[in-house]
Parts: sequence; structure tokens; C-alpha cells
Amino acid sequence: MSLEDITTRIAKAEQGAGRAAGSVTLIAVSKMQPDERVEAALDAGHRHFGENRVQEAAGKWPGFRDRFDGITLHLIGPLQTNKAREAMELADTIHSLDRPRLANTLARLAQELGRCPDLFVQVNTGEEPQKAGILPADADGFIAECVRLDLPLRGLMCIPPVAEEPSLHFALLAKIAARNGLSGLSMGMSGDFESAIALGATHVRVGSAIFGGREG
Repeated sequence: MSLEDITTRIAKAEQGAGRAAGSVTLIAVSKMQPDERVEAALDAGHRHFGENRVQEAAGKWPGFRDRFDGITLHLIGPLQTNKAREAMELADTIHSLDRPRLANTLARLAQELGRCPDLFVQVNTGEEPQKAGILPADADGFIAECVRLDLPLRGLMCIPPVAEEPSLHFALLAKIAARNGLSGLSMGMSGDFESAIALGATHVRVGSAIFGGREG
């Protein structure tokens, strides 16, 4: 599918859910994509992109930012604390705040740098032991701690288990966000973003449906 196809489907999903037009941000997941595919999306006017790894993002986006105005870079992959400073200097939004140590590191660096990207707390809605994220039972307490640290929380993020119905996880994430006064919901990927929009997603992360298969 093309970028235009995806944006059309998002617009239809917004309308079908009674959502305002343009209320959902499409993050084009550009991790491991060749520069020519990313440049084609930029040429088409798209400006929100997602990367998993700080190192890959650092090698790719400064050059694109020199050539294209208005790029917003979202870090959507796991973030090691030793990469936190570089991530904060590079990304506009971090979607993978997933543990107390990282929250404390970001808070300290925010004081040093005088700025902090927008943040989404990653919730492990499926309680999968191999997956990063705060467990649902611990989410309220962790969110409260992030607020105490004066971190700029914008919402929550989840990646549902592959073998389970994603809408159940989207609904759970929305419930946790609502009771904590958070409006941002980063949920939904190439195969399920329309379901996520129906359940309140404000950011959807779509890669393969836009770019095709990844390289490497």
C-alpha cells in the first residue's frame, strides 16, 4: 500500500469512530528502511517518523532534517539508560518509558538539558515476560511517580501479544489512560490500526504497510 492509501484508511476510521478529522497522528515506522523509501515519504509531505534504535536514528535523521523542515521523530523501541541522553537530544517523542530507572534518568537529564521530549509510558498489557513495559497493575503508581518527577507525560503505549485479539489490549490501555487523566494513546500497527482508532488511538505506528518489508 502507499502512504496515501494508509492516510485515506485512517481518515475513514476517524470518521467511522466519530473522531475529528486529523485527530490521529500517523507515525511512519522507518526503522531498517533504505533512505530512498524514507525520502519518498518525506517528498510526499509526511513528517512523523518512528525509529527503534537510537544509533540508527542518529545516523539517518540529522541529514534529513538538514533538507526537510518540520520533521517529528518518535523513538518507539526499547531505550537503554546509557542511550537516554542521545535519545533526548535526537527525538521529539519517546514512546517507550518502561521502568523506574529510565524515568529517573530522563528526569535528571531533563534538568541538565533544560528540555525533555514528550513521553509515553509503555504498558505491557499482555503481561508477557519477554516484553518490556509496566504491568497494568503497576501502571497507576508508575504514572504518579513520573508526574512527581515532572516528566512531560502525554499518554500510554502498548504492543498487544501477537496471538491475542488486539482490541482487548487497546481497550485496557484506554481505560488506564482515562483514569490517570492522559489523553495520548500510542497503539495500533499495520494490521490493526483501524481497530485502535475505533478505541481512541491518537498515534498509530505503521511501517510495512507503507514501506514494504524491512532490509537487514
